[in-house]
Amino acid sequence: MFGIDSPELLVIAVVALVVIGPKELPGLLRTWGKWMAQMRGMASEFRGHVDEMVRQSELDEVKKQLEAATGGVDLKSLDPTKQIRSAIQEGMAEGEKTMAEAKSALANPLADNPLAEPESAPQVAAEPAPQLTADTTPVVAPPAEPAPIPEAPIPEAPVAHAPAPETPTPEVKPVEAKPATKAAAE
Repeated sequence: MFGIDSPELLVIAVVALVVIGPKELPGLLRTWGKWMAQMRGMASEFRGHVDEMVRQSELDEVKKQLEAATGGVDLKSLDPTKQIRSAIQEGMAEGEKTMAEAKSALANPLADNPLAEPESAPQVAAEPAPQLTADTTPVVAPPAEPAPIPEAPIPEAPVAHAPAPETPTPEVKPVEAKPATKAAAE
């Protein structure tokens, strides 16, 4: 501290003790500590003001450079709501277009789907229908039943039961009969 080594500091402390005296030395050190605290406070305040001035000057320089480079900053072009609004409008237009396509597809289902069969196409049966005569009765096959699905046994998970806590049963005390009052007797 201030280029003073520990042996020199020890010599200064001994001289101060001899010159000032042991009774007044603690008060003097307390006063000297308060002054040092005030000096440090003033130095930090001064440093804060200097730092603030430096920041202001740097901000002014940056502002001047931006204005010189771009000819001024247009804050309206930096508005994020315009970008959001345009994205929403694009989405709405796309949705309306899709809705119009869906409505037209429902109105004319054959126009967009070339694989769909026209309704006037002849229907061809897979088997010819049996010819019925008066002396024959048609044989109708019963409808085929679906094959049963084999059921796999479902394993049961072991259930762990916790023992119920022992709760003492409350004792029931008999109620004593109270003497009848006048109102009850009448």
